[in-house]
Amino acid sequence: MKKKILLLFVMLGLGLTVGVSPVFASGGGHPEAAPWSVIPFAALLIMIATGPLFYEKFWHHNYPKVAVGLAAIVVGYYIFGLHNTHGPIHAFFEYFQFIALLSGLYIASGGIMINVDRKGTPLANTILLVFGAVISNIIGTTGASMLLIRPFMRLNQERIQPYHVVFFIFIVSNVGGALTPIGDPPLFLGFLKGVPFEWTLIHSVPMWAFTIAMLAVVFFFFDRRFVNKKNLLFDEETEKTYSNKITITGAKNFAWLAVLVAAVFFDPSKISWLPGILQTHEGMSIGFLSDLQHHEGATLFSFIREIIMLSVAYLSYKFADQKAIKGNEFNFEPIREVAFIFIGIFGTMMPALELVGGFAASDAGAPLITHNTLYWATGSLSGILDNAPTYLNFLTAAMASKGADINSAQQVLDFTNGIVNGAPNHEAQLELLAISVAAVFFGAMTYIGNGPNFMVKSIAEQSGVEMPSFFGYILRYSLPILFSILIVVWLVFFAFV
Repeated sequence: MKKKILLLFVMLGLGLTVGVSPVFASGGGHPEAAPWSVIPFAALLIMIATGPLFYEKFWHHNYPKVAVGLAAIVVGYYIFGLHNTHGPIHAFFEYFQFIALLSGLYIASGGIMINVDRKGTPLANTILLVFGAVISNIIGTTGASMLLIRPFMRLNQERIQPYHVVFFIFIVSNVGGALTPIGDPPLFLGFLKGVPFEWTLIHSVPMWAFTIAMLAVVFFFFDRRFVNKKNLLFDEETEKTYSNKITITGAKNFAWLAVLVAAVFFDPSKISWLPGILQTHEGMSIGFLSDLQHHEGATLFSFIREIIMLSVAYLSYKFADQKAIKGNEFNFEPIREVAFIFIGIFGTMMPALELVGGFAASDAGAPLITHNTLYWATGSLSGILDNAPTYLNFLTAAMASKGADINSAQQVLDFTNGIVNGAPNHEAQLELLAISVAAVFFGAMTYIGNGPNFMVKSIAEQSGVEMPSFFGYILRYSLPILFSILIVVWLVFFAFV
């Protein structure tokens, strides 16, 4: 396992080395990706869906090679076929930000063991899920998921069922994090582009509260219906007595989580003295915020923040309370699986996002851009793509359709205030709200919609829970329960505005 993890970081390093080479650092003016270039992405999605069902042994042993290989095909096509390194470089840094944050949150929270010594009643379970939704906005959906999934399963060890974990994914791993940029990766990318930190907290609360309430009510009655269904893996014959106490082992790791949350704000595009990696038409180098004024079309990527996050991941594990590590049955397989799968997703989805975004910004597509179409388009793709780049792609398209540029921090700020090209535009705020809500909420539609989904699934399966397959998750839970609620959300908050 150590060799494979080392291989992952070597590959990331090589990707960065290629990215910073002046020879490859080309600018704009590239031909568009051909429609056939979405085939590797489609193939990866199909294999993610069918692998665990029809060729489980092959998939389990070879998914890293498949994911990296398909990503390499698309990246190679962009670099050598389209002479476009702008897309791969951006995809690399988006992935780097994504995996650094998820790794830090996963590993730091893995060293905290929370034990709730009471019986898992429907009411207790519902309260824990709602609590998880709230703290998702403070330590992220990944941090909240990793902190609470094991206590949640221990709370219900006598009768744990797949639906417990599915609703946990719905509420804690996705919908809960809709209020702050820390909560969910798409909002984090929006914050990096210039959306004010408090914007979603101000505008998304009604949708968040409504959706959490509906999911919590459905879960409560679902859980009450199956309250007497026993977990076949639980073989204790004697009736257990409960102290109703909550104990925390490894509480010092909360300090590491605080460092991770603070590191989110270490953004070179906002802090003048913080260095970043400056990408210009001439190449890449270390730069600062002031350098953006002297290079048209330049981008300043963060790397200090990610180094801090990966350092926290290492140190929080090295100095963790071993009792908490053992009690949580902590291992690196879930984050390893996410790391490799999402290398494939970030690498192969570039053409799909480019083609969709290009149409949305075109003369034919621009008239179709409304808050209603953005809600469903962003939501639909957030379920099958990763929701973070999907959010950014549709925000780019929404702004472009109105003549605004997402690469201008001032224009992004104006857009959030309902101003486009100096004139009031109420539709702009509605479109941003629709994109923000849909990207977060629909991320729960599949296992690959949001990073924590796969990790929670993996942890549950390692604990003996027979989680539904890719399609089983969609057909048995997402479509009949979550999708129905998201239709109601659209009808109440967007359809008739």
